[in-house]
Formats: sequence, C-alpha cells, structure tokens
Amino acid sequence: MLGHKRIPSREGGIEVAVEELSTRMAAMGHSVTCYNRRGHHVSGIEYDADKCREYKGVHIKQVFTINKKGLAAMTSSVSASLGAAFGNFDVVHFHAEGPAFMCWLPKLFGRKVIVTIHGLDHQRAKWGRFASRYIMRGEKNAVKYADKIIVLSRSAQRYFMEQYGRRTEYIPNGVKAARIRPAEQIKEQWGLAKDSYILYLGRIVPEKGVHYLIKAFKETRTDKKLAIAGGSSDTGEYMDKLKALAQGDDRIVFTGFVQGRLKHELYSNAYIYCLPSDLEGMPLSLLEAMSYGNCCLVSDIDECTEVVGDKAAVFHRGSVKDLKDAMEKLYSEPETVAAYKASAADYICGKYDWDRTVRETLELYKG
Repeated sequence: MLGHKRIPSREGGIEVAVEELSTRMAAMGHSVTCYNRRGHHVSGIEYDADKCREYKGVHIKQVFTINKKGLAAMTSSVSASLGAAFGNFDVVHFHAEGPAFMCWLPKLFGRKVIVTIHGLDHQRAKWGRFASRYIMRGEKNAVKYADKIIVLSRSAQRYFMEQYGRRTEYIPNGVKAARIRPAEQIKEQWGLAKDSYILYLGRIVPEKGVHYLIKAFKETRTDKKLAIAGGSSDTGEYMDKLKALAQGDDRIVFTGFVQGRLKHELYSNAYIYCLPSDLEGMPLSLLEAMSYGNCCLVSDIDECTEVVGDKAAVFHRGSVKDLKDAMEKLYSEPETVAAYKASAADYICGKYDWDRTVRETLELYKG
C-alpha cells in the first residue's frame, strides 16, 4: 500500500484507513507492506512517532521524500511505486488521486493495481495550479490503468461513471466502537466540561469550512465554548487566518493536534460535533464522532448526508446564517440533542464496519 503519509499515524483519514486495512489483513495471515514517507508529522516534529520496520505484522518501508509542500506526496509516491514495481507483490494498492499518477508503473511490471479514491483531491483549495493538474492526471491514470477503482461514496461513484464511463467499486470505510472517557484532561487544560462545548475535530484545511463555523459561532449567544481540534496540513496560513478570525472571543479554544486520551475525551463530552465541510471524500472524523454518541451538525454535501442519514442535523453548505440558526436551535432544544445522541452510535457502528471493509477489499484483490 502506498499514498498515505505514514503509519501508525492520525495525520488524516487516509492514514487511518491504511492502518486499519493493513493491520487487519496482516492479522489474517496476509503479507502486507506499507511504504511510509520520510519526514516529520504535518502538525509538528513533537508528534513524530518512532520509525519502525514492522507495525502490528505490517512490513514498513521508508521511501525517499522531499519534505516540502506539493513535493512530499509526489516524490514519495514515485519512490514507493518504483519499490512496488520491482517488489514481489501480487497487488499494489494506491491510496488517493495524486499518488495514482504512478499507477501505470507497477501495472507495466505485471502487478495487479487497485486505486482507492478517498476524495476528489484536485478540488481542494490548498493546492496550486501545478499540484492540481498533477492530481487530476492521477485521477485519469487511475481510470486508464487501474484494474479496479474503489470509491468511498455513492456520489464519487456517479462522478466516475458520468465523467469517464468508468465502473467503480463502492467500499466505504469503517468505524470502531468508541472508548468513552470522562472530561478530565480537557477540563484541566482548556476548561471543557461535559456538554459545555461545540467540537470540530479534524484537519485544519480550507475545504473543511472551519471559517464558517467560527463566524457562525461568534454570532450566537451562548456560554458554551467552541473547541477546534486538529493540526494544519500544508495550510499554516489558513490556521493563522482562523486564529485572527477568532480573536476577541475567549469562548473559542484551539487545542492543536490531539490523539490518544485527549481525542477520546473531546469526542466523549461534546454537546455538538460540527463538520461544516465544502468538500469531503468520506469523513472518518464524522464516523468517529457518531460512534461516540454525538449529536452531529453537518453541511448538506452528499458525502456527509450519505453518512448521517436522518440521525444528525444538517445546514446548507457555506451558509453562515443557516449554520448559526441550526446551532441556536440545538442550544434551545436539549431534547433534540439528546435524541440524536441516543441513536448515533448504534446507527453508525451498524452501518460501517472495518471487518466488512477488509473482507470486501480482499475479495476485490482476488477477483
């Protein structure tokens, strides 16, 4: 597998997916190799994990990487593709559109090639013209060379059929049962008690719409806080803009990148989890939030509404007013919040399951 930053890591949804797939396949007795990028964690060197050659039965190989914005993904995927082409592998599984630019190379050497499209990455605001064109070429190469393409949403499946006439396989990500934790460390560090805050937890990138959330929250009358948890991903300027936007409102807390106990506590004790995205592939943070029994408030893009069904509140994408109104409605209707919380975990854990995702992916490998 290649295209992710590194495992073990929670730098993004792709890393979570690759870790879940690879470690579960290894536990079933399959030989799995993951090509990790060199370089530091996107949220800072302090989050670097120890480099290893094996992780939970998965073979780890570090590949040459130019650790600069726009070059890290490209150089690491080229290096990994060379290794995969000359390695003794039955299947080479590319993750994401940009790395799929190189999917022709293992194919040339007779390898079976699978590409998972985690989202239409060329549409992401953080990329410049060259990077967007490179990623778009990756999408087209996946269509041309991949034996099978996996998509995570029905809307992506429609896109590939309408744009290219290409059939794809719908295999969504899974979610694990949550580890509920009382508000201890988060209360000590940021003054966040149970049901006292609105939570955004995810990558801090423009397409996630965090700027809408801050603007809407600042217009609401509430004694609740807004906790924004996550690190930037080649988007330091955007983070600076968000902090400038939040300036003057001491209810808004930026926690930075979180993992482990802090992440569990943040998910476990939120009054509302909000995902105001303009663009998604399949939002793993939303699946996780629901698995903790959260009342979720999401934008009405297909990739969010497909996940939540009727088990979450929805607002119109990009509308600060609609988001503000939706938040105020949930402030004033704790019984509605409680109803969403009561149904969220059973619904999402029944709908999305990593074991099923792994089984369906393995069947695709064998087919």
